[in-house]
Amino acid sequence: MGRAFEVRKAAMLKTSAAKSKLYAKYGKEIYMAAKSGGHDAEANLTLKRLIEKAKKDQVPGDIIKRAIDKAKGGSEESYTEVRYEGFGPGNSALIVECLTDNVNRTIAEVRNCFTKTEGKLGVSGSALHQFTHQAVFTLPETTEDEVLEILVMYDLDVDDIEEEEGGTTIYSNASDYHRVRTAILEEKPEMELETDEIMWLPINEVSLETDEEKERFERLVDMLNELDDVQDVYHNVT
Repeated sequence: MGRAFEVRKAAMLKTSAAKSKLYAKYGKEIYMAAKSGGHDAEANLTLKRLIEKAKKDQVPGDIIKRAIDKAKGGSEESYTEVRYEGFGPGNSALIVECLTDNVNRTIAEVRNCFTKTEGKLGVSGSALHQFTHQAVFTLPETTEDEVLEILVMYDLDVDDIEEEEGGTTIYSNASDYHRVRTAILEEKPEMELETDEIMWLPINEVSLETDEEKERFERLVDMLNELDDVQDVYHNVT
């Protein structure tokens, strides 16, 4: 079904998480974005993007407002972005992105998830080279030719374009996220992007061969996603 389908599936899985976890995730991210870059969303593109994403994921307005007000009030609460890399069953590789106020607690909890599923937490860089950090946009009901026209008009160079039934997906360097997104929405202001993410995509995917491997892998991902400090989990399993 192609990479675009896998991207959409990953996005759907993320938004199907428990509401309390989803609200906490956005609350932390919005608070940190407002605290570090200012609480004016028009001047703070990171904050603007997070607010738009939160609304798309049906996060209530009061959750968003509370996080921004907390930053406005000069709260001393602070979170650190940390990334862990590890290996699960069947040569699976995982990237676990966290936002935490206690790094020692977080690494212990993440390591426990790998240990309990017979996996292994790796050192920095051990799995990262198997992924690319990309901005991914899926434009529904849009052809590859229409996408190319926008990219040429705005002098944008992207990594790949993939057209599938129902839409076209753009893959670009993560650093070009705002430029590509701005170009799309200036030309198609009414469009609701099906995928609008910065994510780690595997260079090569692996398949798990046995039911036991699949069960352990699913358990590992579920355990990681249940941790309060975990924001996103990426992997190379098809």
